[in-house]
Formats: sequence, C-alpha cells, structure tokens
Amino acid sequence: MASATQPRRMRLGVSMIGMGYHVAAWRHPDAPPGGNMALSHYIRVTQAAERGLFDMAFLADGVGIRSYDEPKGALHRLSKNVQFEPLTLLSALAMVTSRVGLVATASTTYNEPYHIARKFASLDHISGGRAGWNVVTSATDMEGQNFNRDGAPGYGERYGRAAEFVDVVQGLWESWDDDAFVRDRASGINYRPEGLHVLDHRGVHFQVRGPLNVARTPQGAPVIVQAGASDQGRELAAATADVVYAASQTIEDARAYYDSVKNRMGHYGREPDELKIMPGLMAVPGHTRQEAQDKYDVLQDLIAPVVGLNSLANYLGDLSAYPLDGPVPSSTSTRMHSRAKIFTDMAERHGYTIRELYLAVAGGNGHRLVIGTPADIVDAMESWFHAGVADGFNFLPPWLPGGLEDVVDMVVPELQRRGLFRTEYEGTTLRANLGAGPARRRPVPQAAPIPTEVPA
Repeated sequence: MASATQPRRMRLGVSMIGMGYHVAAWRHPDAPPGGNMALSHYIRVTQAAERGLFDMAFLADGVGIRSYDEPKGALHRLSKNVQFEPLTLLSALAMVTSRVGLVATASTTYNEPYHIARKFASLDHISGGRAGWNVVTSATDMEGQNFNRDGAPGYGERYGRAAEFVDVVQGLWESWDDDAFVRDRASGINYRPEGLHVLDHRGVHFQVRGPLNVARTPQGAPVIVQAGASDQGRELAAATADVVYAASQTIEDARAYYDSVKNRMGHYGREPDELKIMPGLMAVPGHTRQEAQDKYDVLQDLIAPVVGLNSLANYLGDLSAYPLDGPVPSSTSTRMHSRAKIFTDMAERHGYTIRELYLAVAGGNGHRLVIGTPADIVDAMESWFHAGVADGFNFLPPWLPGGLEDVVDMVVPELQRRGLFRTEYEGTTLRANLGAGPARRRPVPQAAPIPTEVPA
C-alpha cells in the first residue's frame, strides 16, 4: 500500500486469452495460429509479463464453447472455441515463472466450493504464493447444456449461489492455522489438533463440512478477482474481491463504477485500498502514431463482416437482418446486461452504424482502446490513475505474444520513467506485489474432532 515514503503506483495485469483479444488475432501474420493449444505460446506470454514486472497474468475461461453461431457460419471462423483447462495450464506455467501472479477463471455455477478451494490452494502452494481466482457466474445456455441443464440458471439464482459459494471457499481456506503443522518426528505429532478447524457450513445452496485437505497457503489465501459490473457483481466485489477487472469507455463511467464499488466496502469492514480496480485497456504502441495505427489496421482489415456481427451477437443478439451501414437497433437481449449497455451507449454516443460498432468493439470488446506512441498511451493511463478512477490496468493485447511484448518494451519503460510503475518486484507473492495486504482472516469455529474411519 502507498505511504508517505512510498508513492502510489499502478498495478498491471495482462489478459492472455488465446492468440490475443482482437477477434481476428489468430489471423495476424505474427501470431501462432494454434497458439491457444500450445504450452510454448503461453510460456512466452507469461515470461514476457514477468519481464515487464506485471502483477498478474489473467486467464479468462468458460466451461464450453460460449459463442453463438450468429450469424450462421460465424462460429467456425473463430479461434477462441478451444483452450486449455486453466488450472492445468497455470500449474505448468508456475514452473517457468517465479514472480508474476497466475490468475484463472473458475465458475461458481458449475463447480462445487470444495473443488475450487482445493484447486486454488494447491496452485498457491505450487507457485509459491502467486495464485488468484477470478470469480464468475456462467451465463450462457451452451455452458448449462454441458451440465445436465437445458440452459443457464436465472440471474438472481446465479448470484445468490455465487455469494454463498465464495463464502464457503474462504471458510475452507481457514481450515488450518499458519502454524498448525509442527511435524515433530520425535514426538510423533504432525499437527496441533487445535490448529485444525471444521467449517460445518449449512446454507441455502451448500452443505460443506470440511476441513480442507490442503494446508494454509503461502499467501494465507489466494487472491480473489472479480469482474461483475451488475449491482450484484459490485456487491460481491466489495465484500470479497482483492482485484476487480472492470470495463469502462469514458472517465465518467470509470469514476461512477470505481466509486460505486469502493463506497460499498465499509459495509463489510473493509478499507478502499484493500481492493484494486483495474479497467481493461487495449494499448497499441508504435514509435509514431502512424506506425501504431498501421499495426492496428492490419487486424481491422482481417475482420470478416460475419465475424464482426458475431462479436455483437453474444450481447445484442443477431443483427444480420439489419443493414450493416444502418443504425444500431435497441437491444432486447437478456444474455449479458452490463456489456450490452456498454455497446449501446457507445453506439449512441458516437452515432455508430452496426459496422462501425463492430469495428469499434472488435479489439477491446467494450474496453478502452488507445493507439499511439508510448507517451500517448501513458498519458491516457496516467489521467485515469491520477483522477482516482483506476488503481491500475489489465492490458488486452490485440494479438499475442507480439502485442504484449510491444507494451513491455515500449510502454513499461515510459511508466517507470514517470515513476508510475515499479522497477523491481516488491515481494514473492501476488498479494504482496499488489499491495493488497494480508488475506482477510475470518472467525473460525473451535477445533472439532475428525472422525476416524478405518479403510475397508
């Protein structure tokens, strides 16, 4: 945390989705076409992030193919339909990195709390204290159909389950005291019995006895990341998150979101600085503004109209019946409320046609886009940072690994020159580098005996 002797500095992450964030990323001449299923690709990306002293590498995920084939024929033109299971991948990446945080998405809709608590606690041990869990609910029918459902659960049901889910996971992470394991060979005592706590949770959605069969982790608990923009999502973030990955197009929107989340934290006994809000940012740097624009135009020229329309369909529904160069119609889609509003607000603010809207969102997917010299990009970041609407940024490289390496080689030195970003890691754990403070300790039940069962 910043102090009188330590100036406030930005936190940086990278979203390492497939071959990049732009819808045409896999077609970029410098992107490996099958990189989303190549460990070597992700090694290069995470090592670049670590070379740039980033706080975290963030892996978004869904439990199924989440893109609609709208308009018909769009789906087979997309590269994001296959990717590694996140915890498996991040465990491998932990072996080839030593400082950068490793954050993965895991859904509260189609998992059980015990599974998630155990997996992320294990990753925290494997990585030496660098694990983070991005908490999401699963909204698409395609995911529900992979888990004995006809479609996704309702909005309220998903968030009600999510809130209890996170509470259970955090409780399970408190199963063991820091000093529970004495491992005294002479006495034969492995752990102090009073250092073990049984959760015995009984709630609306879950009954989980515990304890967790993984020792307390190097960070005390893995970092919790959240990205919900809805009112329920903001409440969950204020109550539980260490980091929020936000989407804002304007400084006014960023300020409203920042204040909305931070002002809720006192209700949960939390200080505002315990939570880092990091808006998504697609930065395309060049030695000149024209060079930067030329880089971006390479990708823009690779967008087929059917793919551009598909980038809107997940949020606004299928717009193929409307003229591409006509106005954006009002959305009646209920798929993803918050992102749909971002898109319709963009269209209204700029007077975009459908074509202009999909070109505008093809890269950042509703996040902020800055194209220019390193100084231009840092100016844009600094204005939001000093205005108090962002604690840092999550970079969304248009293509990987080159788009990230450009940021590391060109933007990070300018940030450091201005004293806005670290020149070396402060610690060995994600929590320490974020300056998020120690894991929140919550009351634990008195130690309870564990039933002894003799295996058959």
